[in-house]
Amino acid sequence: MRTILITGSGGSGRTTVAAATALAAARRGTRTLVLSADRTDTLGAVLGAPTGGTPAETAPGLTAWRPDPAEGFRADLLALQEQASGALGLLGSARLDAEELTPLPGAEELTLLRALRDAAASDTFDLLVVDLPPVPQALALLALPEQLRRYLRRLLPAERQAARALRPVLGRLAGVPMPTERLYETAARWDVELAAAQLAVEDPATTVRLVAEPGPAGADAVRTATTGLALRGLRTDALIVSRVLPGTSPDTWLAALAAQQRKAVDEWRAERRRTDDVHEVPHLGRDPRGPEDLALLPVPAAGDTPGPPRWPVVDRLADDGVLVWHIPLPGAIREELDLVRRGDELLLTVGQFRRVVALPSALRRCAVAGASLREGELRVRFTPDPELWPRTR
Repeated sequence: MRTILITGSGGSGRTTVAAATALAAARRGTRTLVLSADRTDTLGAVLGAPTGGTPAETAPGLTAWRPDPAEGFRADLLALQEQASGALGLLGSARLDAEELTPLPGAEELTLLRALRDAAASDTFDLLVVDLPPVPQALALLALPEQLRRYLRRLLPAERQAARALRPVLGRLAGVPMPTERLYETAARWDVELAAAQLAVEDPATTVRLVAEPGPAGADAVRTATTGLALRGLRTDALIVSRVLPGTSPDTWLAALAAQQRKAVDEWRAERRRTDDVHEVPHLGRDPRGPEDLALLPVPAAGDTPGPPRWPVVDRLADDGVLVWHIPLPGAIREELDLVRRGDELLLTVGQFRRVVALPSALRRCAVAGASLREGELRVRFTPDPELWPRTR
């Protein structure tokens, strides 16, 4: 299934673009699901039909779903409480009732990821359009499955289950309860669920579309999003410029604002490798409401997915004695870039974003020799470790 993730700057019209994209696809005969995690029913207001915790058809071929974070949070916490009942009993903890549970911060993100996972695994739809939060929250959400899986592997390594026969003995020696087999089983189940969500985000058929109003705030949001998405290895297939004013106006103020917008659009076209990736959506003079208004917005079709992002390792051993890892980071600034090698992982920090990536197998037998940032690409040089590198006869 093709998945389009839509994000952008706050107040840029992300939900409107998501609804217009989904509705246009449905009208072309594509079975489409539009998904949103907004607490208020902004999606329903734009579509002209209410949305909620149960998927419902809002137009022929179009289903809208706004999952309820309270319901999922309540079920998860009650299940966790039941699984940890032994440890909680030792602590004398009082059990929580379902009626007193309210979602904690982060529940919306986990609920959206679970819905994304379930929708991607379904064969009911051909296209999934996801209305993500603004750029900073969206990037944190998309990074969550990979980060949580890494935390689980560090805190509860699967290989330690081999010593489960020793846990009762260790518990008596230490005087405290040791992790039970149920805890490892729960961790394994969580890892499977997170892996499915991560697979949906990183699938080759998944792309991201950025929505921004032309202007200084929109330019900052696009620059930030472009760098953050590249660090995550996610593909951007379109920049949708929203609320574009007419080029000419007798009003001096409107004419000046339109000129500022045109300058921003021209700069975006010059910066992007493909100028046809920039799509202008005109301002209707009102907030779009209902299918008729959405049909007036010329959003791009789903189309084909671009090629997957490449982080190639270039062999320059014969000429320079190094292997060079090319990592595209458009918009990155040298002063905000930091690298740390730790074991078989590389800790990459780019401005406010950080990611821990596993080294390709060949580079694990090498030492970092240096790095450079050129033309929006980080190039990390590695030299083979004589004690680990295969020797030739």
